[in-house]
Amino acid sequence: MSDSMAGPAGQGVRNAPESNPAYDVPAPLPLGVERVPTGDAEVDGLLARLADADHLPADGHAEVYEDVHRGLRDALTALDARPASQGPQGPVGPQGHQTPR
Repeated sequence: MSDSMAGPAGQGVRNAPESNPAYDVPAPLPLGVERVPTGDAEVDGLLARLADADHLPADGHAEVYEDVHRGLRDALTALDARPASQGPQGPVGPQGHQTPR
């Protein structure tokens, strides 16, 4: 078997050797970005998921980022859906009674 095969117009095209270190792709390295806890378990879990991208090649990052973005967007949307607090509706007068608006 030969190291080359016929290419266009009879030109030789060299095949890459299977064990040549010049063709080895190094394993991805973690970015080392510190993740500071927010105090919200759901958000902290989503941010921790970002670490999954540290062990994936670049073409796998988008799936992780999209998943985290979707989760964070859902968490923010849920804040809008919560009922408003049952606090005073208007300013409070000197005796602690609500004043009419």
